[in-house]
Parts: sequence; C-alpha cells; structure tokens
Amino acid sequence: MASLSHADGLVASFEEATRRAGELALAFFRHGEKTSAMVSHKAGGSPVTEADHLVDRFLKRRFEELLPEAGWLSEETEDSAERLTKKLVLVVDPIDGTRAFALGEPTWAIAVALVRDGRPLIGIVHAPALQQTYVAVKDGGSRLNGVPIEVSGIATLDASARVGAPLFLAEELRQAGLTFTLQPRVPSLAMRIAYVASGALDAGFASENSNDWDIAAADLILEEAGGRLAGLDGVELVYNREETRHGLLTAAPRQLQSQINLAMRRARGAPE
Repeated sequence: MASLSHADGLVASFEEATRRAGELALAFFRHGEKTSAMVSHKAGGSPVTEADHLVDRFLKRRFEELLPEAGWLSEETEDSAERLTKKLVLVVDPIDGTRAFALGEPTWAIAVALVRDGRPLIGIVHAPALQQTYVAVKDGGSRLNGVPIEVSGIATLDASARVGAPLFLAEELRQAGLTFTLQPRVPSLAMRIAYVASGALDAGFASENSNDWDIAAADLILEEAGGRLAGLDGVELVYNREETRHGLLTAAPRQLQSQINLAMRRARGAPE
C-alpha cells in the first residue's frame, strides 16, 4: 500500500461500504421528526441509537474482510490497546452528529478513515440525508460526489468570511479583533470540517472535546483540498495514540490558519 488513488479498488470498496452503512442508518432517519431507532444515553449524557450500533457492527465486519491486518477504533466499540500495535488502523464514527440524527436534522454523517503510522491515507465523510459524499486519498486530492473540491481562496478574515464555530469560541475570536459572519450550527464536526474543505465555510473550529473518530477522515479531506486541521500550535495531528482526545482545533485554508491561531492564542493569553 505504498500509494493509493481515487481509482484504486480499495478506495472504491471503502466508499461502497460507507454508502451501504448510510442506507442502514437512513432506514431509521425521519426528516424533521424523531428517529424510529431506540435511543439510549452514555455516561455523561450523550445519546446513542440502535442505528449507531448497527452501522458500527456492519462496518467492522466489512472492513475486517477488506483489511484483516488493520486495527479498529470506533466511538461505539469498546477500545482495545491492540490497535496501538498496528501499522494500519480503521478510525470510524458510525454516526457523527447522533443528536441531530435522532431529532430529524439532516446534517449528520458516517466518518471513516484508514490511518497509517498516525496519519490518514483514506478519508470518507458520507452524509446520506444530504446526499453528500466527501472522499479524500493521500496525495490524490479531495472530491465531493466525485467532483474535485478545494478550500476558499479568501486571504484574511473579514465581515464576509463564513465561520463555523461554537458560540463561545466565536466570541473569543471577536474579542481578539477578528471579524467574520458566524454561520448556523453544523451538528456534525466531520461535516463542519468538510465544509471548510469544499469552500462552503472559510474556517471552522472544534472545542476541546473531539476524538480521533470525529476528525481523522475530515482531516485528510481538508488537507487534500488545500487546508489544514491543527491545534493552536499549528502542529500536524497524530492519530491512533493511547489518548484519542484532542484540544482546541482550527480548520482553515493554509493561508488563513496562522492568522487565526495567532488571534486565538492572543485571546487566551498564550505565548505567541
């Protein structure tokens, strides 16, 4: 697996499996209404549905057939230290944006990444209810529904810049002197980052509670579209560590990220 392309059979198999998983989830989704799936709550109160578990089992079984040598890390599977011994690891969020899914909001997605030595090789973010499928291959570019995408060409944040961020982060940025137009909330973090990749957003932010499965696939999609997902230090993210949680993250075109990170560091009184 020295290199891959969008024409590679493995990439096609990954996309086919993710689309099939989307069909399974859609059977429980109701636009504008509560899901028909059973809903329970994890420790801490976040919801999980029977659709999450169904998609998780389906993808685990399918990817084990495709890559039996790969490790597995998923939000809905009990973690195992065995993955840390693997060169290849599948990082999966069966439904990113479960709360939106359960309430009938369409902006949720299935996120799948194949990670090698800490960085993604394949990234897929599939939003079945929106009929949007983002696919990226390392050094092969990013596509939305088969069409190449790239980040916004905006040179600086101003009042016209479209930003996706939690309200408290948006306020911090404004206090740091940045101006922009805050966009409506995007429930799925993977989709928020994918929107930056496609140019639908000029920048996006994630608070200090994202895990590998939320961001690994979208990270590659953004990178291959000309952007970057990183912490305030600008350092490239590493996946499949013992600790899966990440700190505050910025998603932006490369020409914007240093400006945004500097402003946020100033706002928080961190060294510049």
